Amino acid sequence: MNYIENIYICLAAPLILAIICLRREGRRALLFLLAGMTVCLLSAYVNTFLAGAAGADLIEASHEISPVVEEILKFLPMLFFILVFEPEKKVAITGFLLVAVGFATFENVCFITYYGTSDLLRLIIRGFGTGAMHVVCGMIIAVGLFYLWNKIWLQIVGAFALLCFVIIFHAVFNIFVNQSGVVFWIGSVIPMTLVLLYMVFFRKRIS
Repeated sequence: MNYIENIYICLAAPLILAIICLRREGRRALLFLLAGMTVCLLSAYVNTFLAGAAGADLIEASHEISPVVEEILKFLPMLFFILVFEPEKKVAITGFLLVAVGFATFENVCFITYYGTSDLLRLIIRGFGTGAMHVVCGMIIAVGLFYLWNKIWLQIVGAFALLCFVIIFHAVFNIFVNQSGVVFWIGSVIPMTLVLLYMVFFRKRIS
């Protein structure tokens, strides 16, 4: 998996330099992106270890292990940020989305490196479908916490429920896109449709 570490270094290096140079808001946004890329790298290690320990093949790991590991690891940086810095809820919502974007970007770059660029259509579907899936998972938690923000006990219970929901959503998406034909296309389109619905119904409410 050395190629993954090499990709991470190449992508993270300019972000780190920009983080040093930028001021507060720009620096914070790039830190969220870098956090997403970092947990994506960590998830590759954890997924590989757990799949080996459980004797799971690639498909089984994609359905049963990866969704749990990836969604928990995406959630942890923002949990740390919220607990330590107590940000405004709109800042936290942006953070959830940017961590998801960083994760999806790094994952897509690794996918291209491993599988090549010969199938342009599949790359487009991969970029928008899987990328949208990670963004949707971030949006679900962000929007959910937006409505629970002022109620501490609901934050705890709600965060756990939202995390369980996105894990299931992620697993179902992986099951769909590992099929062929109509099922594959339906699975790829669902996250993009949900992103559009978010833009229409929720973006103005939380902006």
